[in-house]
Amino acid sequence: MEEKELKTSVGQRVVIIAIAVIMLGSIIASYAAIVANGGKSSTDAGEQTSLSDEKIAEYQKAYNEKLADFQKATKNDYDKFIQYRSEVKAYNETTANSDGLKYRDLKVGNGRELKEGDTDYLSYYIGWCADEKIFDSSLDDVENPTGFSKALNASLGMIEGWNQGVIGMRLGGVRKITIPGELAYKDQMEICGGYNKPLKFIVMAVANEGDLAKTAEALDTAFMKLQYANYGIDYDAMMNQ
Repeated sequence: MEEKELKTSVGQRVVIIAIAVIMLGSIIASYAAIVANGGKSSTDAGEQTSLSDEKIAEYQKAYNEKLADFQKATKNDYDKFIQYRSEVKAYNETTANSDGLKYRDLKVGNGRELKEGDTDYLSYYIGWCADEKIFDSSLDDVENPTGFSKALNASLGMIEGWNQGVIGMRLGGVRKITIPGELAYKDQMEICGGYNKPLKFIVMAVANEGDLAKTAEALDTAFMKLQYANYGIDYDAMMNQ
């Protein structure tokens, strides 16, 4: 299929992509731990907070159960998506930045078409750098995947290149998107070993509805609770105070 080019604007607003939210989940939990400790780090002398091993195991078990449910619910999507794992290849960083935003449909979906500003969908994805290194993905294992470990909710906020790159994509389809640094993180965040780095993604967009939406949300919640637990915070107890 022919690769298409979209015009880009340097001045467009860059927002934090949901992929970064997931990648930085542990940092967010760490910040929450500091707030919960009155502004002191959990590693400060005499101020370390901890949960019992049994309580952490409880949150881990809950997460594992939700992950199993999610992988069962997304097996068909995974089987369709994983065949495009071979599209992850090294690319020329300079060319990717100078050529602007590009996309190529690897599989055209049968669902509704995503319009400009549309964030009501979930997606499975692989994101990688010019040296072929995957910096984040929905896969449970980058080298030997067996299923998905998460889905990205677009309503959380995406980088501008992603927002533009999915326009015209149909739900159920798979698209390869090349995003120049000016539409990714510019000089606001270091990724792929530096700033203003181009990124590539393989994206499969699906409807955020029904059992899948509920299962994905339950998994995200279980993951968040486990992250809090790993930093010594009993999320359920905190919310019930």
